[in-house]
Amino acid sequence: MSRFLIISASMGAGHDAVASELAGRLRADGHRAARVDLLNLLPSGAGRSLRAAYRTALRRCPWAYQAVYSAFFHDRGASGGATDWSSATGPLAAVLAPRLRRVVDRWRADALVSTFHQAAQVTGRLRKAHGGDCPPTTVVVTDFAVHRQWLHPDNSLYLCLTDAAAVRVRAATGRPAEVCGPVVPASFTAAGWEESDRQPSPWAAELARRGPGRPAVLVSAGAWGVGRGLTATARLLADAGHLPVLLCGNDHRLRARAAKLPGVVPLGWIEDLPGLMAASSALVDNAAGQTAVQALAAGVPVVGYRPIPGHGAEGVREMAGAGITEHVADDVALLGALDRLARPGPDRDRRIAAGRAVFTADAAKLVAR
Repeated sequence: MSRFLIISASMGAGHDAVASELAGRLRADGHRAARVDLLNLLPSGAGRSLRAAYRTALRRCPWAYQAVYSAFFHDRGASGGATDWSSATGPLAAVLAPRLRRVVDRWRADALVSTFHQAAQVTGRLRKAHGGDCPPTTVVVTDFAVHRQWLHPDNSLYLCLTDAAAVRVRAATGRPAEVCGPVVPASFTAAGWEESDRQPSPWAAELARRGPGRPAVLVSAGAWGVGRGLTATARLLADAGHLPVLLCGNDHRLRARAAKLPGVVPLGWIEDLPGLMAASSALVDNAAGQTAVQALAAGVPVVGYRPIPGHGAEGVREMAGAGITEHVADDVALLGALDRLARPGPDRDRRIAAGRAVFTADAAKLVAR
C-alpha cells in the first residue's frame, strides 16, 4: 500500500473531478490517497481572489485572459527555441512550494500527483530543490493542448490524453510521457456502450416530453456558465428542430435568461450527467474540458463551437485535429455537423468510435506503478 497526495485546484470543476476520480481508483486498489487544493495553500484570501479574477476574466473580458495566456502559457519555444523554465515557474510556484512541502511531510506521501498545471510547476520545483528527498511526481495532463505551464523537466512522469501530447511533453521536458486518455468515472462509459445492454435513462422520457421528436443536443458552458453566445446557440438549435439542453452549471442568471427562450431546456448543476448524456444525441462544446471527454466516454459526438479563449480554443482545435471531434466556424457549419452526427448514420458511428478509442489505459494503474 502506498500513500498518494493528489494536488488539484478549484478553478472550475474539471481538475478537481480528475483528482477525485484518481483518488477513488487508488483507494479501490488498496492505497491511501489524499487531495489538496493548491489555492488553499496560498495566504488567506489569496486563493479565492485568484479564482475570482480568473472567472471574471473568462466571463467579462476574455481578451484579457487571452493576453495572459499568450504571454505566460503559450509556448514561445514552439518554433524551435528552448522553453524558459524560470518564467514558466514564476513567483506563484515559489510561494507555494514550501507550503506544499510541509503538507507532503505531514502526510508522509510516497508519491505526488498533479492534476492542475500550476501544481506541476510546484512539484517540479520541489523535485529540483530536494532531489531524492522528494517523492516521485506524476503529472496527469488534463488538456489536449499542452501549454508550457504544464511542463517542468524535474517531474518524474507525465500522463497525457493523446500520442501527440505525449510527444510534445517528451520533446519539451526530456521526461517520460505515456498516454492514458481522459480520466472519467465508469458511470459515463457504462451509460454509453451498448444501448441494448442498459436500462433507458430517466432523462429519456423527460426530454421526449419536453421536445417530442426532437433530438436532444447538449450545449456546455462548464461549471461557471462561461461562453460566448450561449443563448443564441440554443435559439439556433431550437429553430432548426433540435431540443437544445443548455448546461448552465452554477450560473443562475444564465439559466434564468435561457428559461425565457421557447424550445430550450436550461439546466443547472446536474448530478446524473451520465444519464442525461445517455439520453442525448450530441454535445456542443466550447472548452475541450471534462464535459467533452465525458461525452466521448458516453458515446455522444462532440462539436466544438465558439470556444472560450486560451486553453479552450487550443484544446478544441487539438481535439478536432486528432479526429476525435469536429470544430465548426459558423452557424451553418454547426447545423450541418449536427445533421450528420445527432442522428443515426455512418458519420455518427465513426465519430463515436474515434471518441471511445481515446480511452487507452487506466491512469491510476500507471500512477501506482
